[in-house]
Amino acid sequence: MQSTRQLKVAELIKEELAKVIQQKFNGLVSNRLLTITQVGISPDLSFAKIYVSIFPSTDAEKIILEINHNSTRIRFELGKTIKNNLRIVPEIVFYLDDTLDVVERIDKALKQD
Repeated sequence: MQSTRQLKVAELIKEELAKVIQQKFNGLVSNRLLTITQVGISPDLSFAKIYVSIFPSTDAEKIILEINHNSTRIRFELGKTIKNNLRIVPEIVFYLDDTLDVVERIDKALKQD
């Protein structure tokens, strides 16, 4: 169970990271819709897991690897925007949120019967 502070910081990171990626790293994921679906933050606020949904999902794993490769630059830009709210900018790691793909596969399986 996350504390209230963790939830507030996670929501702040989610909002600001979406802005940073849209404004500064728009060319990183070309011709794709990138959505930050969830942010999980450690109890000491030093580590954040960022779950990202990519549409269309072809080559999604490769895109996640590219985003993680640029995570230090993304973290630096995020730090500029949240410096007044947090003392320490958490380390960030991006993960693929494939929930929509799973829902689509289940839907197709149900329609086949």
